[in-house]
Amino acid sequence: MKRLTTLTSTLVLAAGLSVTAIGMASAQSLPTLEKKDQYKVGFAQMESNNPWRIAETKSFKDTAETCNWDLITTDAAGSAAKQVSDVDSMIAQGIDVLFLPPREEKPLIAAVMRARSAGIPTFLVDRSVDKNVAKAGEHFVAFMGSDFIEQGRRAAEWTLENFKGDKGVIVELEGTTGSSPANDRKKGFDDVMAKHDNMTIVASQSGDFARDLGRQVMETLLQAHPDVNIVYAHNDEMAIGAIQALELAGRKPGEDVLIVSIDGTRDALQAIIDGKMGVTVESSPFFGPLACDVMQRYADGDKIEPWVQVKDRIFTKENAAQFIDEAY
Repeated sequence: MKRLTTLTSTLVLAAGLSVTAIGMASAQSLPTLEKKDQYKVGFAQMESNNPWRIAETKSFKDTAETCNWDLITTDAAGSAAKQVSDVDSMIAQGIDVLFLPPREEKPLIAAVMRARSAGIPTFLVDRSVDKNVAKAGEHFVAFMGSDFIEQGRRAAEWTLENFKGDKGVIVELEGTTGSSPANDRKKGFDDVMAKHDNMTIVASQSGDFARDLGRQVMETLLQAHPDVNIVYAHNDEMAIGAIQALELAGRKPGEDVLIVSIDGTRDALQAIIDGKMGVTVESSPFFGPLACDVMQRYADGDKIEPWVQVKDRIFTKENAAQFIDEAY
């Protein structure tokens, strides 16, 4: 408890806030949203270096036209500090609503608290913040997104059902360190595998959700673990990078190495069709229409559930060709 208190205090003070200020904010009600014809909406994207993020931003821009938003978008280019600064800029521009996909769980708490103090309803999109410090229904309205633990669990269960060998030697490519999907996708997968003596995770290292870094990490881990026969990647970009590294090393993804991933991108579905990847659990980036609906419900005075959960499909060789035209 002492360690948690120290950590919380450090985070708050670093943001120019005080523990007392957070306590006062907790005691206040959430900001309301006045009903009007058009809203100035802020969407503070964390980065735009992969198909998933590009598709998510496009979804918000497309929705701005149909939902009659005056939309302000930013790109933090992979920097949590810049994402906080971007939110500060949006607050200064007088946005009515903030949609925020926090790059990391702890640093973005400052942005959530400042938006709330400015009277701006905030919705976290696709990622959340440390729930021990900032809570849905109290410091922000709601989290809209998938069950990342369940995604990891489904990937693990599919692996157990479809792995043909006797002993699984697993390399895990983790997402961005400190992000909620990386933390939870790891927990979901690892907890399942820990119950099976014939499955061993021999290495687990971050590839930052990036294709090229995933390739580089896989190349390094292959040297230490040449007998790997399962690769679990926290997203499709790293999985595609791992496939490239394996092929360069003379391995045959889909034959002597089972590739398991999460997201549902077009490249991943094509890799499944080509026989190089076994499965990808969907994690949809198309949040724009949902954001419009939830925001309108909030303006109508409806009580929004703390977690607006997105239901995910699973793509395998049985259905990849059917859905590839919908993929991004």
